[in-house]
Amino acid sequence: MRIINSIISILIVGLFLYSKLLPYKDKLDTKYRKVFDFFNTIYAPIFNFFKTFIKPFKLGTGLSVDMTQIVLLILFLVILNSL
Repeated sequence: MRIINSIISILIVGLFLYSKLLPYKDKLDTKYRKVFDFFNTIYAPIFNFFKTFIKPFKLGTGLSVDMTQIVLLILFLVILNSL
């Protein structure tokens, strides 16, 4: 159980960093780009799958929030809490 908790915790931290670094991925150094690409291979297919049935939440005129990252974070937290 401790290993699963550690893996989920790493995925949560990775999700946070992924969301913050995504706009700047072209400016990352080689070492950090490899780490980013690792998490991108995990998260990109999940986000693409979620986007087929989870639409962005509209906050105002021309402003919306992509809910896929929030849904994935909630799933990770529920899994982490249930272990």
